[in-house]
Amino acid sequence: MAERSVLIVGSGLAGYAVARELRKLNDAVQITMLSADHGGFYSKPMLSNALATGKTPDSILSMNAAQMSSQLNAVIYPHTRVASIDAEGNSVLLENGEKLSFEQLVLALGADPIRLPLAGDGAEAVLSINDLDDYRYFRETLAGKKRIAILGAGLIGCEFANDLIAQDYHVTVFDLSPQPLGRLLPPQAGQFLRDKLAAVGIDFKFNCSISRIDKYGEQYRLFFGENESIEAELILSAIGLRSRIALAEAAGIDINRGIKVNQYLQTNFPDIYALGDCAEVEGKVLPFIMPIAHAGRALSATLAGTPTLLRYPAMPVLVKTPACPTVVSPPDPAASGEWEVEIGTDGVKALYRSETGNLLGFALLGTATAERGTLTGQLPPIMP
Repeated sequence: MAERSVLIVGSGLAGYAVARELRKLNDAVQITMLSADHGGFYSKPMLSNALATGKTPDSILSMNAAQMSSQLNAVIYPHTRVASIDAEGNSVLLENGEKLSFEQLVLALGADPIRLPLAGDGAEAVLSINDLDDYRYFRETLAGKKRIAILGAGLIGCEFANDLIAQDYHVTVFDLSPQPLGRLLPPQAGQFLRDKLAAVGIDFKFNCSISRIDKYGEQYRLFFGENESIEAELILSAIGLRSRIALAEAAGIDINRGIKVNQYLQTNFPDIYALGDCAEVEGKVLPFIMPIAHAGRALSATLAGTPTLLRYPAMPVLVKTPACPTVVSPPDPAASGEWEVEIGTDGVKALYRSETGNLLGFALLGTATAERGTLTGQLPPIMP
């Protein structure tokens, strides 16, 4: 009997996680991967601290598409985009007009940066970093510049700000919320992080948004608040991601915030699966590395013939801000409880407990990050 074939759309961490784990389980299954970009393998989280670690765009790339193809015994098509999916006919149509059939299709499409609808003739110059090509362009544009504005004080915005300030750039960060990591930290912890990052030189502008960006020669003026403005030579947007769902939606695949899948990562079409930043697993979209690793292992087992439920253990997130080491395991938004916060000179320990005292989440900053392992063991699984 011929081995089944698997077609993977997307060559990011999610796509390669499935390909690698599947190849470990079955050395004969036919794996084909379609990549919209160069198709090489790299760790996307490395982008936000590459300056401090001395990484160039070239050194971040671990293997190119040809090397990955050889390692995985897979067919990889770089610079190949899918125009449409025939979910009932088990085929995809490429933008070049070619049609490919599949027995099992894995959508690892990722997510797109959210773009603010900004006014002004400088708005189009705002950069976003979502992949290695974006980062390469960012590094090229950064050359010779010193004043950087970052839109968004979430995880990625803070990481890039810390990386840039450590290399003597002048960094100003804007956010609508009153603190950094507004969705992840209680107010006291947010203030602690703000103070530590401000102490190394990061200038925060909270409770405000950019209304307009005008270009002045090689510089830009950002307007905010009531007639306030600053100048910057480069503007980086880091306000969040939106799952890529258009291709799936056009094919009749159920979508919500992401491509809706069950705990087998299966869509409403039995031969089509999704994982990573594009997927919504039983109502959860978790755009972090550890969920991708767990999803890749579970899905590869299913594709290899052993249906395997995806289970998420507690997965704390490490925020790469050396000026203030931070680890967060945010509670489920639907959870009912309260924060208990202990603030010291060198750290913050914030525990989110239920009314009965069960630990449901935590935020550890500074020296308190040493308790990460112990507290993680007390947390319930995210998805049993």
